[in-house]
Amino acid sequence: MSSKRIIVALDSSNFDKVKKLAETLKKEVYAFKIGYQFFFNFGIKGYKKIHSICPNIFLDLKLHDIPNTVEKGMDALLKIKPKLTTIHISGGDQMMKAAIKNKKNTKVLGVSILTSIDNSQTKKFYNQKDVSILVRKFSKFAKKNKLDGVVCSPNEIKYVRKEVGKNFIIVTPGIRINNKIKSDDQKRIQTPKKAIELGADYLVIGRPITESKNPLKVLKEINKTLL
Repeated sequence: MSSKRIIVALDSSNFDKVKKLAETLKKEVYAFKIGYQFFFNFGIKGYKKIHSICPNIFLDLKLHDIPNTVEKGMDALLKIKPKLTTIHISGGDQMMKAAIKNKKNTKVLGVSILTSIDNSQTKKFYNQKDVSILVRKFSKFAKKNKLDGVVCSPNEIKYVRKEVGKNFIIVTPGIRINNKIKSDDQKRIQTPKKAIELGADYLVIGRPITESKNPLKVLKEINKTLL
């Protein structure tokens, strides 16, 4: 595993800002995350420009559709060679199998339950009032269907690691760096050091770094806590 553990989320509609961030942070990150906001604004052309700065890209588009559609979508996605990409585990067994049917070097991760979802929401939509039980169950299915790893919040890391073992990738969003963590749209959050101690392999961090006055300084300070 790389000694670098941070994936910086490039969520912005300002390409010049994103490009400058990538150039500034590239030596201190494991990868950069490109999601909906960036990809729908700048497309493959923008993606390739960031890829030329840092080839480790976590393309987080969370594919979720019928198996044939996901298979064809993944075939197209693999041509731009992301390091990591995502699908929703809730798409089912056949969708997960279709997603990895033709994959090569890209690691396919299963998204369990979004970090914006809390117990009241899982009770409403999944009839399960304990998020951790549901995430553990989803992670079990992801491993059974031969995905490379899962995305889960910090709160579920220890349960997922116990379920999937040590050789399954765990990527964790919902990271906040202040000692006094304040929730926002992310409900299940934790500090970087604690998330790694719990068993995460890589941490996705966006706003605490990208919206700071000195992103490189903040990133270096986080990296020091993970040594």
